Amino acid sequence: MSGQITNNIIKARQARGYSQEEVARAIGVSRPTYINIEAGKKELTVSQAEALAAILRVGIDDIIGISDGSSVFSDVITSTDKYKQIILNALQYGADESDGKITKTKLAKLVYLADFIWYYETSKPMSGMTYRKLPRGPVADVYFRALDEMEDDGVILREPKGQAIMFSLVEKDAPKGRLSEKEVDLIEKISKAWQGKSTEDIVNFTHEQLPWQICLDGEAIPYSLIFQEEPEKIYGPIQI
Repeated sequence: MSGQITNNIIKARQARGYSQEEVARAIGVSRPTYINIEAGKKELTVSQAEALAAILRVGIDDIIGISDGSSVFSDVITSTDKYKQIILNALQYGADESDGKITKTKLAKLVYLADFIWYYETSKPMSGMTYRKLPRGPVADVYFRALDEMEDDGVILREPKGQAIMFSLVEKDAPKGRLSEKEVDLIEKISKAWQGKSTEDIVNFTHEQLPWQICLDGEAIPYSLIFQEEPEKIYGPIQI
């Protein structure tokens, strides 16, 4: 297997936040065998390629490779930039109207809801990031790092308030260049529906959903679990 393909597989796995052991288990091979796949020492079977494409949420052609030598996976930087814009727009529309601030936990839940409701409606994730079951609800692996980077870049402000961490935008309007108009509309609708409601309200809501209930602590949450949920438990206070 070519070095370009193996490098792309590694990038995609890391972007999704999966360990080698998790991917190995998902495609039905041992960890040493999967390590050899990433090292280019072992070829993928067709069934393994299909399973790998499913867990990494890419096309089978992306796994096999394309003839012109260009990158076969979505650009990881572009994906992270889009995820950051989802966060910033959720912050803009979901922050308290009086002071423009929102708790770190509530913001994470708004982003999760946007990603999973978009998947429910379109069968595609908005960001493609990997979410895990954490004590306060589903959170993307890159969420905390994304907040740190945006704070370092002077895009958001962090402020402790008691036991909570509050965030606010530096600029009035969040960037939207990597989001479609329909994606922005959904983020706005979700965020405004929860505006004024407490962090505990939205945490409890996500705890009642199947994606959080079914998965084990720390386990990656498949987007597809949202299809098994009742509509009222997907949308909550959101007007549809």
